Amino acid sequence: MTKKTKTPPPADISAIVEQPLGDILSERYLAYALSTITARSLPDVRDGLKPVHRRILHAMRILSLGPTTPPKKSARVVGDVIGKFHPHGDTAVYDAMVRLAQDFAARYPLVDGQGNFGNIDGDNAAAMRYTEARLTSVAEALLEGIDEDAVDFRATYDGEGEEPIVLPSNFPNLLANGSQGIAVGMATSIPPHNVGELCDALELLIDQPDCTVDAIIAKVPGPDFPTGGILVESPDAIREAYRTGRGSMRVRARWTTEKQAQGAYLIVITEMPYQVQKSRLVEKIAELLSDKKLPLLEDVRDESAEDVRLVLEPKSRNVDAAMLMEQMFRLSDLEIRFSLNMNVLDRGIEPRVMNLKEVLRAFLDHRHEVLIRRSNYRLDQINRRLEILGGYLIAYLNLDEVIRIIREEDEPKAVLMKRFKLSDLQAEAFLNMRLRQLRKLDEIEIKREHDSLSKERVEIQALLDSEKKRWSVLRWQVGEIRKKFGKDTKLGARRTLIEAAPEIGDIPIESFIEREPVSVLLSAKGWIRAAKGHLTDFSAVKYKDGDKARFEQHVETTDKLLLFGTNGRFYSLGVDKLPGGRGFGEPVRLMIDLGNDADIVMMKKYEPGARLLVAGDDGRGFIVKEDDVIAQTRAGKLVLDVPAAHEAKVAVPVPADATHVAVLGESRKLLIFKIDEVPEQPRGRGVILHGSKSVADAKAFNFKKGLSWKRGEQTRTETDLKGWVGERGQAGKLPPNGFPKTNRFG
Repeated sequence: MTKKTKTPPPADISAIVEQPLGDILSERYLAYALSTITARSLPDVRDGLKPVHRRILHAMRILSLGPTTPPKKSARVVGDVIGKFHPHGDTAVYDAMVRLAQDFAARYPLVDGQGNFGNIDGDNAAAMRYTEARLTSVAEALLEGIDEDAVDFRATYDGEGEEPIVLPSNFPNLLANGSQGIAVGMATSIPPHNVGELCDALELLIDQPDCTVDAIIAKVPGPDFPTGGILVESPDAIREAYRTGRGSMRVRARWTTEKQAQGAYLIVITEMPYQVQKSRLVEKIAELLSDKKLPLLEDVRDESAEDVRLVLEPKSRNVDAAMLMEQMFRLSDLEIRFSLNMNVLDRGIEPRVMNLKEVLRAFLDHRHEVLIRRSNYRLDQINRRLEILGGYLIAYLNLDEVIRIIREEDEPKAVLMKRFKLSDLQAEAFLNMRLRQLRKLDEIEIKREHDSLSKERVEIQALLDSEKKRWSVLRWQVGEIRKKFGKDTKLGARRTLIEAAPEIGDIPIESFIEREPVSVLLSAKGWIRAAKGHLTDFSAVKYKDGDKARFEQHVETTDKLLLFGTNGRFYSLGVDKLPGGRGFGEPVRLMIDLGNDADIVMMKKYEPGARLLVAGDDGRGFIVKEDDVIAQTRAGKLVLDVPAAHEAKVAVPVPADATHVAVLGESRKLLIFKIDEVPEQPRGRGVILHGSKSVADAKAFNFKKGLSWKRGEQTRTETDLKGWVGERGQAGKLPPNGFPKTNRFG
């Protein structure tokens, strides 16, 4: 007998909605986009966590995996997370958990992992069945007070349990650990920061709520990455990024040199830029070597163990290490640009880009709300306990009668409430008391606890009634965070060094040459040359007939020379561009635009950060940084404005420990005064140095070490100089006996 199949009932035509396909797709896609933004990709500004991370920490708390308890299998944690809170794949949850445990990924790890949790080379963690985990003290701070009605809870996806909407977050996790995510139509990228610096900014914001963003930025100079490295972005760019919430920052690897035999050296990379996988970086450098794009590098090898040790071997010992590294920074991921986009969920709902002040303010507002909620919760607990203690006290005073009522009455609760005017809570508490607790029912102990709780209730009520007191408590909490995780702790010490950003093109491509020692010779008639090696006996050097030596300098081919003319202009020359030392050289006027009526006053090697004392024969001068006199053209750079009929006379180095200036006038009068009386400026006429309004020579020196000058081949140092000390602009006195007749210090 053939079995008949039932015909399905006709569809309900009235349930069909006619709507353009484009509108339907727009609605569905918008719902998907909002779900991705709020429930997956963007962190909450209050606790800095995405839902998956929050659920991991909550599940570990329920499992009692505190910092001091034994860890449990990661598979147990993942199973609870996907079974109770997060209906996604176990791999996604475990990967998120692993990242929270990696000290090279999270600046302040939230999970304490036991076992193989991956490494900086990019190797994956072991399977979840092989690893164990528990919460760190940082995660414990994030969860602090969660059982005290500090935050709201919502039903889980299956409605069988509850999960927190946000954590109490007694730790500025968003900025401390950073966050990254890609949503639909938007993304977030927040670098990690130093908690000690964040606490300084939070205290400033508590003390001065109306402070500017720049004032807060002064407390937070830049990110602090878990892998260290060097931040080389300009302060202006960092300030603009924090002010707008968007920008980017350059991060470089940290390196050092190790000397080898026979003058050779190695470059050792000790810290990597954030999120750069070392193994892939080595592969990239090897590819560049094989493609012959690294002419200064011989080899690269990875000697890392627990620490990072990436070794770069230069082609020869004459290769400048800084130039080699500049090439490596430009061609490899030894330098990266980390983007900053502080796109977060405001109160877990609205995605928007915040600046640094707004992020910190949102955190403080959340902590303020948590403090109020926890205080109210504690106040309710105290009121409940005080009510019970009041009932205990009444029962203690009438203990025999209470026992009789309980033994003889059918409804003892109602009788107790009527007889002693007890509340329902008081009567219930006494009836639920065990007999053995009666021996502890001591009037003195009850009154002591009652008084203690009453005092605490007054304090909490005063706290709730005073906003000023609440902010004072929050400031104390911030101080406790600093004590526990600040710069004085091993975890909180700053790892990323902040340095000035190098100028683009500050090392031109023609400077990528082998570094060799040379001796630069400039004759009295202006002929210049560079002899190989550092000459020890300049007397053997030959010059043209009628010419003689004037300036001699030991330098290297990678250095720059500074020339100072009587016209007050500084000129710059690359040593590698000078003619060789086999002949007499070439006229320096062919290399710089130095007029026939001008001459060279000084020649020295350019030293970044050094300073010079410049002066004209009219007696005026000032101090200028060598960085400010570098010229980019043949015309040079005008620094000292000398009036007509006068010329520049002096340009001498200012030692770092110099305390005084000695000025010798054409009148052969010596004057010594404090160096602080001479201004530092990039250009101008300067101030009057000598009362005779003339300068024959000058020298900056350390007063305690004494004033030195040359007399023939000998050098004399005079330490008793009190007779020549005065104020700038005075006439001075004749120099000590034995001072050269040339009226020069050397």
